[in-house]
Amino acid sequence: MAKIAYILLCHKDPEAVIAQAGQLTAAGDCMAIHFDARANDADYAHIRKALSDNPNVTFAKKRIKCGWGAWSLVQATLHALQAAVDQFPRATHFYMLSGDCMAIKTAEYVRSFLDENDVDFIESHDFFESNWIKTGMKEDRLIYRHYFNERNQPRLFYTAYEMQKRLGLTRDIPADLQIMIGSQWWCLRRRTVEMILEFLRQRRDVIRFFATTWIPDETFFQTLVRHLIPKQEIENRTLTFLMFSDYGMPVTFYNDHYDMLLGQDYLFARKISPEAFELKERLGQLYANEGIEFSISGEGRNLYHFLTSRGRVGRRFAQRFWEAGNTLGPEREVYLIVCKKWHVAKRLIDQIASETSIPCIEYLYDERDTPLPDLGGIESTLTKRTRHRRAVARLLFDHFNSDKLVLCIDPANLDVIQDFCADQAKTRVLEIECDYSDEYLAGHARRVGLAGQNSVAESVTRLLPTLRNALAYEAELIRDTQNDGLFHLREAADRSVNEDAIAEFLDIAPEKAKSVMQLDYLFAD
Repeated sequence: MAKIAYILLCHKDPEAVIAQAGQLTAAGDCMAIHFDARANDADYAHIRKALSDNPNVTFAKKRIKCGWGAWSLVQATLHALQAAVDQFPRATHFYMLSGDCMAIKTAEYVRSFLDENDVDFIESHDFFESNWIKTGMKEDRLIYRHYFNERNQPRLFYTAYEMQKRLGLTRDIPADLQIMIGSQWWCLRRRTVEMILEFLRQRRDVIRFFATTWIPDETFFQTLVRHLIPKQEIENRTLTFLMFSDYGMPVTFYNDHYDMLLGQDYLFARKISPEAFELKERLGQLYANEGIEFSISGEGRNLYHFLTSRGRVGRRFAQRFWEAGNTLGPEREVYLIVCKKWHVAKRLIDQIASETSIPCIEYLYDERDTPLPDLGGIESTLTKRTRHRRAVARLLFDHFNSDKLVLCIDPANLDVIQDFCADQAKTRVLEIECDYSDEYLAGHARRVGLAGQNSVAESVTRLLPTLRNALAYEAELIRDTQNDGLFHLREAADRSVNEDAIAEFLDIAPEKAKSVMQLDYLFAD
């Protein structure tokens, strides 16, 4: 029977670490912990003391200071892996976890699942051919040497990077390796881990290469597993249920997600909110239970692919489009209408266009078939419009011979909203707050492929809290983007209140605002 050694990398919340270790080892599994050397030494001492009597817990023999995107995360993982291999000779599988992960199945179910599937579970897509990285640095992660951390040493990071580019100081990727990329949350069999550790003892050149790549925790194990293990023994997926919004932000799970999480075809979930005390308590008790049957609905994987359909949106490593001296100009005014229900925003701008002289464009950066004037071909695809959005916006201003422009934006396109708000042009944002009934969300889930037309009602219902939470989170991020120039149009508000909001947003007379808001069916679905 499978026996799991959990590999836990953590840096905070010692009580949560102690609880997590106790819950997972109480059912007979093991854990190797690496606690970040940057963290509080007193916290580390507290964890060691609390777990000192637990024979199923061990610690990495060496603690190192970890940094996001740096080799130190991989090195810390290797230290914990080696400790687990040495301490737990009967462990058959090694499962990578963070402090934000919790089991969504029982130990009984997990072991049975691993016994029935003699494969390694790790996402590994071709680095160059896949669309895992959508924006920011890609090949440059590998061919240049990155000695500094972008987050806490940005000046040194970019100076060294730009100097290598100017001097042409590129390097070759190890000739025998096909670089792969994927999630860092994996579950590997013992012989795979032992093969990796032995390979690294013989191939110090591979360690030297990855030690100066950028974000190696997304490429290191993914590449080595593919290099050492036959393809038919690898399942290209993670067993940890995690979701990212389409602008790259992790989705957090709360108390009302318990039933939805248990129905997913995964063994763990990430990220569990620190404030979700009830959820954490229920999941903590779940792992040691026996005889529980799980009804796997399968919509979790659809939900994951929906929210990550654009790939992992990376950090920007080049200058943004809207740098000083390269802007739309302080004399121009941009009016962004942000609404998830596209039909509502389209009705509103139809009214604005008919009642004012302000040019209006529908979902320019979201909808391929948005009606547009001929802009010389740059408007022909969504990719071109988004990549060259400064140029597109300027051409629209010129085409309409106007210093004002209204654009509709989907709330998920946060980076577009941020770019306009950072420009010298005067930018105003109107957030349309619609009510989302369960029927609307269920229909939305079917329209975007999260649920099929024949999906059972119970499965669709489990999607609703996650969808509702994702929409609320988008709205929260938008409110953090713009303060002085943020206005609200609310379905639940009186028409007079919305008329005042439109008048202030567009800077038009109250009578004109009443004409804009005269549609009785503006919010109708």
